[in-house]
Amino acid sequence: MDAPLPGGSVDQSEDYSPAATVVRFDPPLPLLRAPVPSSASSGEPPVLAFRDAASWRAAWEAAEASLLSQCEAGARAGCSITASRKCKPPWWKGLLGGGPTDYQERERCEEREMASCLETARQACVKFAKEKCIEPFRDARIASEGLLENTNFAVWGVGSDITSSTSLCIANREYPFKPCPGATNYKGSDLLDSFV
Repeated sequence: MDAPLPGGSVDQSEDYSPAATVVRFDPPLPLLRAPVPSSASSGEPPVLAFRDAASWRAAWEAAEASLLSQCEAGARAGCSITASRKCKPPWWKGLLGGGPTDYQERERCEEREMASCLETARQACVKFAKEKCIEPFRDARIASEGLLENTNFAVWGVGSDITSSTSLCIANREYPFKPCPGATNYKGSDLLDSFV
């Protein structure tokens, strides 16, 4: 019988079972974009394009939400430090023999400062997220109608539930843009007027 090691566990160096030797990896993420020909007649290399306008919009919203949550998390930390600094009694109050610190008043002060700071930060974070998303999604390519419908290309697990971009109309919003006949893709900037 194996004697326990100093840490209290048994030496597992001789265990070669699948449970001890197989490393589990996360399943691969589905592709967000797929290669499409740059144009019907040119010999240029293919470009990466979203399946349709709805997947382009979903990616935009996911990126914007992620940026917003990260920005707000940072703002909460900064606002708590700022509120604590603004509401603490002055350093000289203890030297001059001032009265005892009113912790309830300090707590109310910190709550007011925190709420004010978070509201300002929220507005700044929304603006920041929009500014960071607009350039990459403006230049992103979207495959023309029907070009990727018969491929085994999944966007965040949607894969088999494929509908055309015309029927989705950018997630139930009508958009007036129709790409030129023969075009294999178009830019996200063509849809920005109806989205932003």
